[in-house]
Amino acid sequence: MAQSVKFADDTLVDDARAEAEIQSRSLAGQITHWARIGRAIERSGGLDHVRLSRVLAGGLETNVLTAEEKAVRAERFLAKMSEPGAGEEAFFAELRKTGKAAGLDPSGKVVYADEKPDG
Repeated sequence: MAQSVKFADDTLVDDARAEAEIQSRSLAGQITHWARIGRAIERSGGLDHVRLSRVLAGGLETNVLTAEEKAVRAERFLAKMSEPGAGEEAFFAELRKTGKAAGLDPSGKVVYADEKPDG
């Protein structure tokens, strides 16, 4: 059930709004995501957020993470990969527009997008 929450920290909301746009999330989705990460950190007692952030940024290998950290990483990775970014949307829109897009129909047969005239 959705509930309203009032934040006294405008900077937190502004930061969440900016990050939400980067991550292709709604503001509520970004705040919820951060809350889940915070909850996981507090519950685990063994979660190193700095190390987890370095792994997510590609600065460390995943094998340095604990099981709890790997679970949080997997959640963040899946969330990021589940929605295309603006660049991907534009790329695929152009493919569809030019008729160069291809995909599979329900039977597994390769099908191509119909070329659409400009205008």
